[in-house]
Amino acid sequence: MSKKMTVTYYYHSGFSVSSGDVLLVFDYWRGMGGKFPEAFGITPEVLARYNEVYVFISHEHEDHYDGVVYTWDQYAPVTYIVADTLPEQAHGHRVQKGSELTLSDRVQVKCYGSTDAGVSFLVTVDGVSFFHAGDLNFWHWREVSNARQIQEADEDFRSEMADIQGVDIDVAFFPVDPRLGMLFDAGANYFILTGKPRLLLPMHFWGRSDVISEFARRSRTRETEIVAMTNPGQAITLDIEDDGFMNITLLAAPTLPQSNSSVGQAVSLDGYEGADPFHETDLPIDMR
Repeated sequence: MSKKMTVTYYYHSGFSVSSGDVLLVFDYWRGMGGKFPEAFGITPEVLARYNEVYVFISHEHEDHYDGVVYTWDQYAPVTYIVADTLPEQAHGHRVQKGSELTLSDRVQVKCYGSTDAGVSFLVTVDGVSFFHAGDLNFWHWREVSNARQIQEADEDFRSEMADIQGVDIDVAFFPVDPRLGMLFDAGANYFILTGKPRLLLPMHFWGRSDVISEFARRSRTRETEIVAMTNPGQAITLDIEDDGFMNITLLAAPTLPQSNSSVGQAVSLDGYEGADPFHETDLPIDMR
């Protein structure tokens, strides 16, 4: 019998996965000042549909941790899984790199590292694995970092990725952050080649839907499909056959109210050009 699941994008790094009466929610955030259109978010009516709700918070940064999630347990049975770097008032299962949890007979969790803060999550629900990277990425801030710092960032990222290599990943949520300039997709491309997820959904793109749409067009491989989910409330369905074949259907994107047509602010891509000493280089640079 095939497995049917729905993945919904909310904003920034926020996604949910529904499988029958189980709902997984990752790094839900409503944007600066809570500008996310409520109608396209997780509402009490949405929560009431599920018998099991699991909320994952990868780390404490504002754009990954929205306190509204701690109001949800009045509408449904909610279990929280949070990085142990979060404030004490962020209750739930506190996890770190290497933590493993069996939350039910249908949901299992293993935590991997990050190159910034907190953890990344590998969550298996009904036999299908979802990897949410949190802030795991090759964070190379070329405007402010020297070549040695960039090399160290590359080594840190590769070290974390070594733990993930060979792990079976069906769906991955991974940062594709245009603030990083010309090599904004270096981390995601390395993840695709190393982790080989069957489906990758870009996140953390700060409103630059054009950037991730182009990334999806040119970075997909024979092993990895990429779908750019750019609008709040947009969803895809996954129909996974017994032989492992995954059929992906992109549902029509909801229409944003005019006043909320831009949630948050698009970022400048000045890193692509200007007085950047690394503009024409192909990093990493070996300083040894």
